[in-house]
Amino acid sequence: MLAVWVEQLLGFATGALAAIREDEHYPTLMAWARRQGADQLGGDLPLAQALAPELWSQTPLERLGYACEPLARPEANEPCWCDSGRKTRHCCGAVDLPGEVPEHLMWMLSLRDWTGPTLKAALASGRAPAQALLEAGLIAAETGQRGRAQQILEALFQRPDWSRLPEQAEPAFELLIDLYQERGFTRKRTALLDEVLERGPLFLRGVALERLCLMHLDDDDLDSARAAFVRAQQALPDSPTLAYIEAMLLLHEGHEKEAGERARFWFRRLARQGELDPDQMQFLSDLADNPGATLADQLLNAEEDIAEPLAALQTLLAELPPAPALDVRVNAEGELEYHTSAREDTLFAAWQAHFMAAVDEESAMGFEADPWPQAGDWLRELCAHPEWLDAPCVVQSLALALTRRFGSLPWMSPSLFEPLADRLERWLARVRDAGDGPFLWERADNAVLLRTGLALVVGMERGARERSRQLAEQLLVLDDQDSLGLQELVLDQLLREGRDREALAMTERYRDSTPVLGLLMGRVLALFRLGRRDEAAEALTEVERHNAHALGMLCADNPRPVAAGPDGAAEPGSRAEAWQYRTLMRDQWRTTPEALAWLRDQLD
Repeated sequence: MLAVWVEQLLGFATGALAAIREDEHYPTLMAWARRQGADQLGGDLPLAQALAPELWSQTPLERLGYACEPLARPEANEPCWCDSGRKTRHCCGAVDLPGEVPEHLMWMLSLRDWTGPTLKAALASGRAPAQALLEAGLIAAETGQRGRAQQILEALFQRPDWSRLPEQAEPAFELLIDLYQERGFTRKRTALLDEVLERGPLFLRGVALERLCLMHLDDDDLDSARAAFVRAQQALPDSPTLAYIEAMLLLHEGHEKEAGERARFWFRRLARQGELDPDQMQFLSDLADNPGATLADQLLNAEEDIAEPLAALQTLLAELPPAPALDVRVNAEGELEYHTSAREDTLFAAWQAHFMAAVDEESAMGFEADPWPQAGDWLRELCAHPEWLDAPCVVQSLALALTRRFGSLPWMSPSLFEPLADRLERWLARVRDAGDGPFLWERADNAVLLRTGLALVVGMERGARERSRQLAEQLLVLDDQDSLGLQELVLDQLLREGRDREALAMTERYRDSTPVLGLLMGRVLALFRLGRRDEAAEALTEVERHNAHALGMLCADNPRPVAAGPDGAAEPGSRAEAWQYRTLMRDQWRTTPEALAWLRDQLD
């Protein structure tokens, strides 16, 4: 019965609203209710007459600046407010409504219908009930009206009294953050998070901190992610989401064993409280057994459109036969050259008919178009034609696409990137066997193998750091000109593994090359860790000459992010370059005893 009443109520209220908007006067509504409204309620005229005044009293009117014009509820012996002329107790007072009438219903329907300046003025009036804004915003998002949803939900979170936000505001807040991210409103997203953290209710502050932690992880800012997680833990100590986020954070930091241990802690703690459903408890149990695999499965399940072909790709990569040999030659200058074969060109043409996105030859890791909108097609076709992966050009496209989508997720390395790295390393061995000459980017088709290597180094950097470094070192041996800019990456990984002497030796090898902030700062950190502080202080003068912002940015507790250029590159010596170094390596300075304090002393 309740479902029938809700359906009837929505139909009646929608018709009533259309009648009200004709002239925004009460008699027009009552005339409609008697003539047509009863049809929306199964022909029940008394119910239509009783319901109409209730809806009128909560309807915002444009002629009143979006205020309502509520009717005075009559006493039993007073004339009925439906204008029937009878006493209330003999008219609408004798009607029992089949269910509740939400007090925000007509505002919600109005927000659903209004457009343009009318909607803008209604939202600016500040009269819309929070629940109406919440529901109207969610409905707009569900129907694909992203801009409208953003406009309505912004009004919900621009209210002066946050204490009156409904508990259901949590999904609306997360939706608005997602809308800002999808639509490129980075400043609005940051401002909303800051405002919630400053004055939002406790349940929203916890959610904001969780989202902030995930955003920092996406940006590779592990130090800020850790700080946001600690704050979230203090705000919402029993939130099951924290178990998921901590596992992600630890995997990003390279602590897989600890991720499992902490997941077991969360499982025991939340199991004792007994407030989680069986599915949530099973997820935590799986997370404790194998954090990486569990997060990978969750991600695949979340990718609704491509979950099945992605799972098929994982199976295919796990069962790939060894890669065939390549055509590698030595040219007149003694340099090594890879040349594609006729078969490889044919395989690539068949793949490209479905993949369609061409590799941007002018960039190290870009495409001329996004390949993922057609991913369902090319993933299925690739799984049906595994021989395509005999062509390095196909592996190049696949590695670039996977890194673009999953390269920031450590738990995707074992199933997606490492099998492709096995294939590439077999080809690189063939190159090494062909001779001792250099394997330069601009020669023949060498860029295909080198670009594939770069994509896989980046893709494995978080989930298989040692394997990533080993591949990067192989590429550096082949291409001693470092066309891929791998020196800095290898140095960072050596420092993360505590191999400080090797890191210092690497900086010595490249001291005569063009200064790079990561190499300069890496040398300082390696010297400091080795106890050679005077030499570290001298090395800092080189850092200062290269980038005057680097030390201040690294030492600051909460500096404002600085965006790089459209291609993600930062100008040498710029604040953006200093910010990039901070996001990548501040956690290493922070966890090195006394290192940040020493840096601050040098800065002073």
